Amino acid sequence: MKNSIIVLLVVFLAWSCKKDDDGDDGTVVVETRTISEVEAENDAEIREYLETHFYNYEEFTAKPEGFDYSIVVDTLAGDNADKTPLIDQVESIKFKVSFDDVSATTEEEDIEHTLYYLTAREGVGVSPTVSDSLYLNYEGSLLDGSVFDSKIGAPVWLELISTVSGFRKGLSLFKTGGDVVENEDGTFEVLDSGVGMLFIPSGLAYFSGSVGGESYAPIVFKINVLRVEDTDYDLDGIPSSAEDLNGDNDVNNDDTDGDGFPNYIDADDDGDGIATSTEIEDDEGNIIFPYPDTDNDGTPDYLDPDN
Repeated sequence: MKNSIIVLLVVFLAWSCKKDDDGDDGTVVVETRTISEVEAENDAEIREYLETHFYNYEEFTAKPEGFDYSIVVDTLAGDNADKTPLIDQVESIKFKVSFDDVSATTEEEDIEHTLYYLTAREGVGVSPTVSDSLYLNYEGSLLDGSVFDSKIGAPVWLELISTVSGFRKGLSLFKTGGDVVENEDGTFEVLDSGVGMLFIPSGLAYFSGSVGGESYAPIVFKINVLRVEDTDYDLDGIPSSAEDLNGDNDVNNDDTDGDGFPNYIDADDDGDGIATSTEIEDDEGNIIFPYPDTDNDGTPDYLDPDN
């Protein structure tokens, strides 16, 4: 079970190779750069983009008949020179990135990265957690508009835990849609879904890995967040989102028994030889909540090897 689940932890976007230089044996050599250097460069690139582009915010405000709530971005030039730039409409949140996070070769102190996000339409549902399964439309591109992955018009279910950190953390800032209606042509539509954009520095994405033929490249996502479902990757009866014990929005660093498997993919969280599911169920197999704490020490049995 653990091995099969680990297979899921792959990035959902395709990787390609950027030929910064070719070695004598034909292998691809990518320039080695520090996290701090790349972060400063990426942030400047993203901010320049935000200062020189705008989106169709007027349509989102007016909601003309037939408007499909798709984001369209254009440059601030000509007839559009007086439009409000994205830099005045986005919000931002900061995350620290370590050299281990991006497999950097140069050890540095954790470097703070800024993720910018635009909420074009706030959804009416709930915000997903980083470990949820999410049904959405998205389009990923470089700052120059080159699209490297698109599910616009063809929504898919994604396991957020298997995506790059900036994507899953950014999506937790949005809300899902509401009612589901059936159209006359037999298709279905989710009403009032969350629509927006993410502007992600490479330290929260692929860093030296290549996407769209570029390394160390910031990326942009247009997103339309439709539905969300809890996950339970280890089938222990506890939602994966509830296994973020330290509350830092990262389920990968919660490993109660220190066996190398985070709790969300560990069927025996405390390593006492008794399955987590057994420690939270009654004799009929129903989950007991609050979770049992036999010795009343404040730690539920499934996390307490000495209960």
